[in-house]
Amino acid sequence: APQPAPPLPAIVSFSNPFAPRASSKSNGGTYIPGKRCTAYQIDATIPPSLIPYRAGREAAILKNLGMGSGTAKKAFVEDEVNLNNLMQRAVFGSIDAVKSAVGGKEDSNTKSGPNYQSFVFLGANFDDTFTASPEKNAGGTNADAMLAVGLLTDICKPKERNGNTAIGLSFAPQSSQGVLNDYLTSSGSDDDEVERKLVEGLTAVGANADLAERHLPILRFAKKKRCAVLALAPELSDLETVQKGGLQSLDAQRREAYVADPEGFIALTQTPKFKLYTDKSLIKDFRPTDDAAAKGEAAVKAEQGNFFAERILVHESCATAISRWATSRPDSLVVTIAPIPDVRFLGGINGRVPRVCQHLNPDSLVDDVAVTTILMNPSARETLSESRFIRLEIGTAPANWAYQTKIADYLWFSSMPKVNMLPRMMNEQ
Repeated sequence: APQPAPPLPAIVSFSNPFAPRASSKSNGGTYIPGKRCTAYQIDATIPPSLIPYRAGREAAILKNLGMGSGTAKKAFVEDEVNLNNLMQRAVFGSIDAVKSAVGGKEDSNTKSGPNYQSFVFLGANFDDTFTASPEKNAGGTNADAMLAVGLLTDICKPKERNGNTAIGLSFAPQSSQGVLNDYLTSSGSDDDEVERKLVEGLTAVGANADLAERHLPILRFAKKKRCAVLALAPELSDLETVQKGGLQSLDAQRREAYVADPEGFIALTQTPKFKLYTDKSLIKDFRPTDDAAAKGEAAVKAEQGNFFAERILVHESCATAISRWATSRPDSLVVTIAPIPDVRFLGGINGRVPRVCQHLNPDSLVDDVAVTTILMNPSARETLSESRFIRLEIGTAPANWAYQTKIADYLWFSSMPKVNMLPRMMNEQ
């Protein structure tokens, strides 16, 4: 009898090669973003580049600033400007030369003495956006203030017992100094009542109430650590006078109170570097009023001139108040909290301090290296970028290379910034 044919072999089923395997999924298929640093130093190459620092290096960097080391404004590696510049540094590791100056070990070149002071500027807009948003900070608000306290904790440690550390507040009118002093010396168990009186006192002399509330964590730190607090801003009535009629409309006696170096104040506005800063940064914040726009171009230009006068008066007034306090105290440190527009591109309050110090004390050793600027939680828009990337410099045209200025010395974030915010990054240190 015919034998039945053998059964056909089982059809082999092939799995979909494009289907994700369970073993290759992270956290059961939940996307986990890569970890990125929250502290970046801006190296003054052409164009500038970012040096990321691990969390373990941050405290050492800040303590060096507190010891008066300052921050170099020149590129760490003076290579010839060519396409191989960044590659040479990445391959040959010449960036290691800066480790001792930025947290690897104590800086042996730290200056000190009766004619030297150091300054740190913390730029913050207190807007709870981007890396400072509650969503990125476990629901917490006022991330800029909390980050400032964290930075201050490490910066102020080296001078904690010396009594020569001050925290400057650019939002506080100078007439509020008594209110701040009363808060620092107050005692009692009802902290809420003391802080309520502080905010009311600041608001009464023209300070913004919301900013006063947002600065409370910083003021609590100053009180706890017994740091002096400096009210730096011009009086609101004087600013309103300048906004309407320019600097010439302000009483001469009032101008003298704000401007210790009138010749330097005037000469600065004529320098090519300051003109570049004015065009590319300072004037960018000007917005004409509806009334001026309706009257035409001449009215807008007049209003823009008064805006320029008001901003440079604010910058000079704050720089003068900072320098007056510091120059009378050998080896002192002043950490100033100011809006990002007032310190970005190193041309605002921060850029004026060395000149004013040298005017007040001809033997002063304060130079631009003694002034360090840190932007806290900056967004691309706050650096005047027209893309998603943070803008790192002004003066990119070949004709302006001699005056090219980086946005700041450091960028510091409360939470990990998006990778598409960070241009030209070097290897992590």
